[in-house]
Amino acid sequence: MERPRHQGMAKNTCMRWRLPLVCLLWEVAMIVLFGVFVRFGPEADAHWEEEKHQMNLTSDIENDFYFRYPSFQDVHVMIFVGFGFLMTFLKRYGFGAVGFNFLLAAFGIQWALLMQGWFHSFQNGKILIGVENLINADFCVGSVCVAFGAILGKTSPIQLLVMTLFQVTLFAVNEYILLNLLHVKDAGGSMTIHTFGAYFGLTVTRVLYRPNLEQSKDKQGSVYHSDLFAMIGTLYLWMYWPSFNSAISEHGDAQHRAAINTYCSLAACVLTTMAFSSMLQKKGKLDMVSREPRALEQCFVSLQHTPGPLSKRDGAREEPSREQGNKAPLPWLCTTFLHQGRSLPEAILTISILCRFIKAFDFTGSYKTRTPSVQGGFQAAGIFVSLLMAFAGGALVGAILKLPIWGDAADENCFEDDIYWEVPEDEESDVYHMHNPDKPASP
Repeated sequence: MERPRHQGMAKNTCMRWRLPLVCLLWEVAMIVLFGVFVRFGPEADAHWEEEKHQMNLTSDIENDFYFRYPSFQDVHVMIFVGFGFLMTFLKRYGFGAVGFNFLLAAFGIQWALLMQGWFHSFQNGKILIGVENLINADFCVGSVCVAFGAILGKTSPIQLLVMTLFQVTLFAVNEYILLNLLHVKDAGGSMTIHTFGAYFGLTVTRVLYRPNLEQSKDKQGSVYHSDLFAMIGTLYLWMYWPSFNSAISEHGDAQHRAAINTYCSLAACVLTTMAFSSMLQKKGKLDMVSREPRALEQCFVSLQHTPGPLSKRDGAREEPSREQGNKAPLPWLCTTFLHQGRSLPEAILTISILCRFIKAFDFTGSYKTRTPSVQGGFQAAGIFVSLLMAFAGGALVGAILKLPIWGDAADENCFEDDIYWEVPEDEESDVYHMHNPDKPASP
């Protein structure tokens, strides 16, 4: 039995030809570009045995794969499972949250391998890739997943793919400027991933502002099971964040220290989050909606190279002001989380690094003559460049996405799965709407 169509659907949201055309053309382009430019790095190449002898290595265990792959697995789970399920809090947008996150991440990692490869591992006309390239591609896509949260439920899959194409490109440029030209110390991707991704997403959603979004306010909420799924995503991100922060650190004490600091900071932040959540509610009840992002916010300010208690204090200090916005509609809460939970902590992290530079980093190599004050200036320049790239790039991409050719839904049909997904019939039953007072019960 065919399901009833939504009333007042003025826009053409049919994806039957548009989405397959975009996906297949872009995938063909990826295959061609990979064939022309991408080759295995020395440690992944079939001539590894020769490379091993040249490097005076005695065992295959010295291959970077065995050091990096466990961390890569953890980061990969965070991108596809953690971020995907974190977005499922909207009661009628579970398929879109997980499915579109899957789509943009799968495309994004391919484009990121190329873009980052051209900037960082381009030798003799070829991009040499290894396991560290895979981790960096996931980091890049993590920034896209952050921006996805700002436009959740309001865009078509083609718009998301277009945004991913541009954001990955801008990410790679921004990363090259910060790490290769300014030589900033970017602890945990605070500037390149979190600050850039959050403000890019906020700028895009501001340009795409819909004044009549009130028409879909009945869908801008959560139900019991949607919050539960979102909490599952939160737990995946929470568990694997030590790997995220330490994945590409130097082998030895730096990587060890990054994991320990993040681990301890995460544990401490759960207690402070629960404490403030209860304290700021009239009857002391805990709010699951606030638990989902706020249990993660604190780990964004975990300094990789500073003592554990310092990281804990940075996280705990920010909590009270965030809890006061919990009663806002969920889409607004999502953008508020990007600003308060992502962007502000990363700005505070950058300022913290500026203030504690002499303790946080050792200056070695070509830049060992840099004084803490000089490096602090470069750090400030790095955050400025990231913000400039986010605002300018987000405004440009938002203007492109606003063109009436992408098949986005009408205002009254936003935050609704069945615009772009086949939803099982039983999803229209009382089970789907059991916590929605606006939906009358079936006789």
